[in-house]
Amino acid sequence: MLGPVILAASRSDQMRRFVSAAPGTKQVVDRFIAGETVDQVVPIVVDAADKGLEVTLDVVGEDITTVEQSHAARDAYLELIDRLKDLGLGTKAEMSVKLSMFGQALEGGHELALANVRPVVEAAAAIGTTVTLDAEDHTTLDSMFAIHEELRQDFPQTGCVIQSYLFRTEDDARRLAANGSRVRIVKGAYKEPASVAYQDKAEIDKAYVRILKILMEGSGYPMIGSHDPRLIAITQELARRAGRKLDEYEFQMLYGIRSDEHLRLAAEGHRMRVYTAYGTDWYGYFMRRLAEKPANLLFFARSVLTKG
Repeated sequence: MLGPVILAASRSDQMRRFVSAAPGTKQVVDRFIAGETVDQVVPIVVDAADKGLEVTLDVVGEDITTVEQSHAARDAYLELIDRLKDLGLGTKAEMSVKLSMFGQALEGGHELALANVRPVVEAAAAIGTTVTLDAEDHTTLDSMFAIHEELRQDFPQTGCVIQSYLFRTEDDARRLAANGSRVRIVKGAYKEPASVAYQDKAEIDKAYVRILKILMEGSGYPMIGSHDPRLIAITQELARRAGRKLDEYEFQMLYGIRSDEHLRLAAEGHRMRVYTAYGTDWYGYFMRRLAEKPANLLFFARSVLTKG
């Protein structure tokens, strides 16, 4: 079970230094990270729009330690929104935010994160798009859902993320589906104890399908975060049974993974959104991508060995 080991390494400063210095790292990071600056990511948004794809943009770097860093994170998203506005790309790109990056883990973090994320949500709404609150480890979720509920009072299009490996998620899905929320469902990419989360892949997949059925039968807008062909097929069948049109749900996949599938689904008329991360503090995001799929780790190992 390499996943838990890699997730533990994602919090290690020693491993961060080792991975950052490894000769093949940049080649692999470039596969998952669209760039370091707004200038580098904008052409990717334009290219996606030209191909009939949409994007959700994530400025990476949730491991902050000061209030000043939380304000810098807020300002980075506001800069991104200004650029999208200038280019008329607001309807093609939404934002994904991690509240930890906005100060959630600091003293008074719930209020700080809400204060930081609100102007981002306001600015996004002003250009015709929205924000989705990413899920992090289970200890942060009550705060995230409370902030989501607060934001939806003024901006009902604000989305949130739920994770199928957590025991609580079926109940969360019922509540969110009944409230008409935009909900991205993913399997989960944080190291969680057996007291709160399924540890077996088969159980996580079964829970994913149960939750997906709840969302499809509810009044919200499901966003299916998966590259798994079986889950994609199940999604299409559940949507058909629920009488959903193609624009009443969407698929979401990571930048750099199964790009041909992005185009195939879009060509079939599905809404297909590419989760596109960028920024300089890429390490935590990168390590979670390695943990999610052994093939990603093998790709990284081959790159390091061939460049060494």
